[in-house]
Amino acid sequence: MCRLFGLSAAPHRTKATFWLLEAPDSLTAQSHRDPDGAGLGFYDHGEAHTHKAPIAAYEDRCFAHEAKEECSATFIAHVRYASTGGLERRNTHPFKQDNRLFAHNGVVEGLDRLEAELGPDRNLVKGDTDSERVFALITREVRANGGDVSAAIVSAGRWIADELPLFALNLILISGTQLWALRYPETHELYVLERRAGLLCHEGTGGRIRVESADLADRKCVVVASERMDDDPGWRLMEPGELLHADMRSAVHRNVVLPDPPRHQMALRDLRPEAAASQHGA
Repeated sequence: MCRLFGLSAAPHRTKATFWLLEAPDSLTAQSHRDPDGAGLGFYDHGEAHTHKAPIAAYEDRCFAHEAKEECSATFIAHVRYASTGGLERRNTHPFKQDNRLFAHNGVVEGLDRLEAELGPDRNLVKGDTDSERVFALITREVRANGGDVSAAIVSAGRWIADELPLFALNLILISGTQLWALRYPETHELYVLERRAGLLCHEGTGGRIRVESADLADRKCVVVASERMDDDPGWRLMEPGELLHADMRSAVHRNVVLPDPPRHQMALRDLRPEAAASQHGA
């Protein structure tokens, strides 16, 4: 399945090199299992930027360069195992709308019904994926809710849960200063680490391999990921239906906003063959 990563150190800027390249289960390591594209999103002077390519992160020199060099208060990254849409840059996460960035794993069907619901907001979508269409629905709801992203995710999530065949809707969304994550339903795992300031360090292979990073030595951060990325005991599995919000000071607010299962819950056997293949590990 696709892998998700989000980080907030707001209001401070930092690098995400450890998590993207050096951690025991970094995004680069995960891309050996999910080779259909990789993307990284960050903010510079308040403007969202992405690096995306329809190749595996471990093969992408530009991904490694951006992971080492970019500073941002928030980051988002994704490694893709394609389920909907060809291997093209326009189908590679993260997606950008209204200066926010979004990535998703799982499968949402009924895209004709979703496009009909979007109406003129279908123009927000540039590619072929279910993920970008879900993002467009959230973006529409942000506008309808006066800029309240949490309310928009809840509104869009409830509509999808009621109206569309759904296998999984795990997502991460960031602005320049905030992060949101939703795990729904329990199909795929999504973990959060509320990390205190301190040197990032990992020892392995009997102490012969040691990785250290001072990027977050003097500040706390919030990390959200599809799996535990290191051996920190603080990783917590999010509850099914839980919406997490890391605010402008990286304070975490969480609430189970989708307590009920989807009305049209799909099993692995219900998926198209290519979609089923993309959900390995489910």
